[in-house]
Amino acid sequence: MDLFRVGKPSSQPIYININRGLFFACALTVFLLAGSICLGGDLAEIKEKGVLRHLGIPYANFVTGGGDGMDVDLVRLFAKDLGVKYEYVPVDWNELFPALIGRKIKVKGTDVEFLEESPVRGDIAANGITVLPWREKIVAYSDPVFPTQVWVVARGDSKIRPIRPAGSLEKDIGEVKKLLRGRTLLGTPGTCLDPSLYGLEEAGAKSLAFRGRLDDIAPAVIKGDAELSLLDVPDALLSLQKWPGKIKVIGPISDRQHMAVAFPKESPELRKAFNRFLQRSKNDGTYLMLVKKYYPYVFRYYPEFFAEMR
Repeated sequence: MDLFRVGKPSSQPIYININRGLFFACALTVFLLAGSICLGGDLAEIKEKGVLRHLGIPYANFVTGGGDGMDVDLVRLFAKDLGVKYEYVPVDWNELFPALIGRKIKVKGTDVEFLEESPVRGDIAANGITVLPWREKIVAYSDPVFPTQVWVVARGDSKIRPIRPAGSLEKDIGEVKKLLRGRTLLGTPGTCLDPSLYGLEEAGAKSLAFRGRLDDIAPAVIKGDAELSLLDVPDALLSLQKWPGKIKVIGPISDRQHMAVAFPKESPELRKAFNRFLQRSKNDGTYLMLVKKYYPYVFRYYPEFFAEMR
């Protein structure tokens, strides 16, 4: 055991156990690292810190990347309602949920495997996040914020024709699947655009994994990287506006879905506070104002979702 003598020659010597000192130093380091990993909190902690950290990814008009977007505006207003500062924290798709829940994950279909710990970087995640069964295993969702659905799209000059609606969503999806056999289809694993969620390989589609930003899928189809692609409604609507005549919607491949804001399961009071804020925003017209600003054409596709608010 090593001892180290400290103190001035005239003072009483003090002896320190070096091994024990190193142990406590290491223990302190581990404690601080653990704190950085678990740094988060529910409503009371956020109010105490005085800041609400919004995890987001540039996608469609939910997060534009230019400092605004429907979800950016909504969460900023929520922070103001709480009386705290708003802070936007940019992340990538593979970082989004680990940065919210403090654990890395591995997704396969509807199953999720929890991996090693990951630093918590935000209190709330919002960028047009679709409610999916595997995501409900790891986060708690707010009330629905936006309607959505997954569509199959093709180049505007493709010989593949859009289906003729049969008046039944189940039949429409069946007709779309018939058109997929033997054709290349872009999808994004681990998102709502994952072909495995909808049995598309079983339907005969040749799935190609798209590894770029979700905003770049429509341009990839226009370039001819695949014959078909999956797009959700918000991105499809913007793409149809941005590149008129360059892409076309073949038909739906999923049931109607919802997008919502994601919270750690350990933050129930924060989620409740957001739901109360969201309902007030719907009642006073603030929510509809944001929808009209960023998605003016969505009303014609999902009138029932907005019927009580208009």
